[in-house]
Amino acid sequence: MRSLRGWLILALLGVVCALPVLDRTAAAQPTNPPDSEQNRIVRGFLIAPVKLKVRGRDRNLIGLGSYIVNAQGGCNDCHTNPPYAEGGDPFQGQPEQINTEGYLAGGVEFGPFVSRNLTPDEHGLPAGMLFRDFKRTIRTGHDLKNLHPHISPLLQVMPWPVYRHMTDRDLKAVYEYLRAIPSIESP
Repeated sequence: MRSLRGWLILALLGVVCALPVLDRTAAAQPTNPPDSEQNRIVRGFLIAPVKLKVRGRDRNLIGLGSYIVNAQGGCNDCHTNPPYAEGGDPFQGQPEQINTEGYLAGGVEFGPFVSRNLTPDEHGLPAGMLFRDFKRTIRTGHDLKNLHPHISPLLQVMPWPVYRHMTDRDLKAVYEYLRAIPSIESP
């Protein structure tokens, strides 16, 4: 029978011998967890369907904004007409191909409403809005262009009641991404 001292020595040896294994296991783990913001930024650049203008801009916000717009927000579905290129509609079982020629330029009809062009205007402002106005619109749903005063001062199709809960950083990221996409004139 082993003494208590013998068992302690064996236990200590077991821990010491396991240390290199623990170190190798820890070293094999990614430095960023799969859902980290850095990984979302990288993924955002990988899934952006159009060439982005990033020079002189915050790359992290643009990448994060692309991730939010293209992987979470579904913005393409309502703000690109049609959303997918010919033969590229995943809802038809086809390999996805975004309609890059009309990407986020609006023009989808929802009864009396038509989705807005989110691409930058001649001054580089997405949908022609300063960030403070963009943020206000998303937070309140207030239609700053008041296109349907006879129906409501609020956006009726845009899911702003969901998006209004986004963080200020996420809204800024979406805005910066929209500043970085190509300008397209409304249809």
